[in-house]
Amino acid sequence: MGKQALDILSAKLAASEKFILLERDGLEELVAEAGGNMQKIGADYIILGSITKFGRKTEGDKGVFTESKTQTVEAGVSIRLVDVYTGMIIYSDEANGYAETTSKQSFGYGGSANYDATLSDEAISAALTQLVENIINKCMDKPWRGYVLAIEDGTYVISGGKSQGIEEGSTFVLYKKGRKVNNPQTGMQVELPGTKLGTLTVLSSVGDTPETEISFLSFCSYEGEAIQENELLNYYLLEQ
Repeated sequence: MGKQALDILSAKLAASEKFILLERDGLEELVAEAGGNMQKIGADYIILGSITKFGRKTEGDKGVFTESKTQTVEAGVSIRLVDVYTGMIIYSDEANGYAETTSKQSFGYGGSANYDATLSDEAISAALTQLVENIINKCMDKPWRGYVLAIEDGTYVISGGKSQGIEEGSTFVLYKKGRKVNNPQTGMQVELPGTKLGTLTVLSSVGDTPETEISFLSFCSYEGEAIQENELLNYYLLEQ
């Protein structure tokens, strides 16, 4: 059922068209893959969750000529949303969902009372529906963050484009990453606030999908140290 919940949640988040999703199953695997540095997985947030409750019951009602049976499934889902850059849990909640179906027979004719396996998906989906909007709102509270891919003749090429709200004339602040420290509560590395280097303006964007979109920017103000072009991973941009 954990895999069912993961698939349902992924589908709901993808349907919002607000995210690029990287599917991974299991925190231990994530930590091992990233070598202890969660920022290496290339995501802004990690969603951790579990099925906390699951039960089903069948109730019947028999009359002189009719018989009915109602199958009910209840599922409880717990979710935690972790900010990769701080290691902080920024949202945690739990919700319950229900699903039921009824079969009736008259004079021996009618629907059968076999267990309906689709009720599990419906109950889990109902629980997750209560949490998805809060997950989206929490993620959207954080300023968009992009990365410098290359510097060509003074023009900065960054990840992201129109589908992520980047438009010609938009301005972003360029930062050098702060140093990383270990958070003993989570075991994750936490990035300290970065150093502001200046402000850039968007000149144009190209690309057909969120994964392939890039934008071209130029400095409109500069106030920091010289950028090391061979260490571009040490820099990032935030919305002004």
